Amino acid sequence: MRACVATTVHHPEDARIMHRQIRALLDAGHEVTYVAPFTHFNVTPAMRVTPVDVPYQASYGKARGALRRGLRDADVLIVHDRRLLRALPHRRPPVVWDVREPVAARRLARAERRHRVITPSVVPQATLVAPGPSLPGEARVVHIGRLSAESGAGELVGLAERLRPYGIRMDLIGAADPAVRPLLRDAQRVGLLDWFGYVPNRHALRMAEGALAGLSLARDTVARPPTKIMDYMGRGIPVITTAPGAPLVEHSGCGLVVPLDVDAVLDAVLDLKADPARRVRLGALGHAEARLRHHWPDHADAFVTQAESWAGVTTHALAV
Repeated sequence: MRACVATTVHHPEDARIMHRQIRALLDAGHEVTYVAPFTHFNVTPAMRVTPVDVPYQASYGKARGALRRGLRDADVLIVHDRRLLRALPHRRPPVVWDVREPVAARRLARAERRHRVITPSVVPQATLVAPGPSLPGEARVVHIGRLSAESGAGELVGLAERLRPYGIRMDLIGAADPAVRPLLRDAQRVGLLDWFGYVPNRHALRMAEGALAGLSLARDTVARPPTKIMDYMGRGIPVITTAPGAPLVEHSGCGLVVPLDVDAVLDAVLDLKADPARRVRLGALGHAEARLRHHWPDHADAFVTQAESWAGVTTHALAV
């Protein structure tokens, strides 16, 4: 099978796109053309894919041209950018839209009439779970993932300031929306926190190991549990989350659910700092749950089989 995978807005090393879906297709013996903004993010494409460079947030005309190049002989197109659905060439294989963000029911129903749609019920959110949990420390909290007002960037900076007297530092690992970048730069400049910017997921997970807690401070408008919570669980890091992450945390018992309030998050961090045995227990519970339900390799074959079905091919069983 020849698959074309396309985005104009995500980092080419995006974990879900590159390190889960594309890698699963390649490991199953399929060919992948990857349409992505490589130049914008200064990324060298992986050797196993056929790259097609496209401008970041490309115009519809440039996006359509990139798709035409990427779709030569393709059996299926998987798009991770809703805007690309309006730039599709007339001649194309079956189109699959991976719904990455909350979408209105009417819009989703309209898309399902025209294309195939990937939702968490089709391809679940998942992570790469470490063989064993890391030992939570006591001097550092982490946040993995994109930083925005909606993901609690302002509260994270406020928390970093409140944590400093207790000798606890904060690591922010992820790109940031333009609106919050000045706030993060100023906080880093005065030594409140360390902001590393975008880091490929596999490296970000290793950087997070040994943290006292992994933070997920999303606002209530976020519709589903952020994948970062599974990332923390998969590394044995206790989780402190707001309401969107509550289903994952409460089911596994791997952390604490708090309001989106700096005082409440501070109290949760200090409670964990004061109880090393509890940190280890919460981390172990999260790791066990992640290994049981959220380990991507356990879901990869089902994703590949579904992609083959959409493409109308049945070569997966023959792949070496």
